[in-house]
Amino acid sequence: MLLAFLFASAAAAGPQPEASFIKTSGTMFTLEGKPFFVTGVNNHYLTFASPNEVTRVLDDAVAMGANVVRVILGPVIGSRDGTVPTIWDWRNSTADASNLGVNGAVLLYWDTEKNAMAINDGPKGVQKIDFLIAEAGKRHLRLIIAFLDFWDYTGGAQQMRAWYGSTDKSTFFFADPRTKRDYKTWVAHVIRRVNPLTGLAYRNDPTIMAWELMNEGNASPESLRLDWTAEMSAYVKSLDSNHLVGSGNANAIGEPRVADLTIPTLDFGTWHGYPLYFGLTVRQFDNTIADYCQIASRVQKPVLLEEFGYARSNPDSAEAYAGWLDTLARDPDCSGWLVWRLVSLQDHGHYPADEHDQFDVHNDASPIWTALKAAAANAAQIRKSGRASVRTPRETP
Repeated sequence: MLLAFLFASAAAAGPQPEASFIKTSGTMFTLEGKPFFVTGVNNHYLTFASPNEVTRVLDDAVAMGANVVRVILGPVIGSRDGTVPTIWDWRNSTADASNLGVNGAVLLYWDTEKNAMAINDGPKGVQKIDFLIAEAGKRHLRLIIAFLDFWDYTGGAQQMRAWYGSTDKSTFFFADPRTKRDYKTWVAHVIRRVNPLTGLAYRNDPTIMAWELMNEGNASPESLRLDWTAEMSAYVKSLDSNHLVGSGNANAIGEPRVADLTIPTLDFGTWHGYPLYFGLTVRQFDNTIADYCQIASRVQKPVLLEEFGYARSNPDSAEAYAGWLDTLARDPDCSGWLVWRLVSLQDHGHYPADEHDQFDVHNDASPIWTALKAAAANAAQIRKSGRASVRTPRETP
């Protein structure tokens, strides 16, 4: 039923204009030789949500003025028969998609007959990625796609090391030859897949802006993370010369900053910023943005603020977003931003509850939504007019 929906949707769209691949030039992303400043969103459920939930998110991204959507591929489970345990609540049928109710979707699992990793190419598997890419392309949105999540919310790398009986969350996956083999098998499968809805192999589809090796791949020690990143980014490049490659690492404040940028097979750097988690004021975080853009200038690669959030209960939340995004737009060494996270109406007709982190952004005319929409429009105008200029850092109070 889903496959019929997908093909009908693709047919209704008609042929799409040919697009070009995103490239880099110094600290900038570029499109057809012109600067491409990222104004984007993250979403965590697009690879297991219903088709309508997917298109609502993409439509809301367009309404905000976004040009990039970042996603993380999952879910990953144990075995379908339960003999190899799933370490997270895969069979939760009551939660909505935003709260990780995956409704039976799975991309990777352990095949007990073959005693090996298996890939689900069916309607509740990789066909969901086909649909996401096709629908994003219709809306002229670009995708940053992380091959895997480090965290176990929908399995991720933690589930894959658990296949082999390991409880080591930081080292095993990145060092064991079996998990490294499984990861490469998955990466090759994704890159080489031909999307039946577009007729394009993923590696030939410019809707994809970039591949990321893993979301927040917190390998330990740091030397292991860098070795794994170098090996896997080189592997991705050997399969796909069209797309940019990033690590997806958080490069969190207080850690060695964007150490992986010295790896030649990484095209851009990433960092994830949640100021209150690091005890930073709004102004201190604003200065941290400038610090990362200065790193970009030194290494001559784009450095992307690809996750950030500030609880909506803060009375200055909209003002904080507006200020940070203005800083990013005006500094010529900054390459863009992707807010965590855009969440749209679920199939039950409501937005999901978000009372813990309070980072969810909705298309609801709220002050935060208005600030983000204005920031996307302002960034386009600033970069088009050439008004970006190096700012004088503000003093830290």
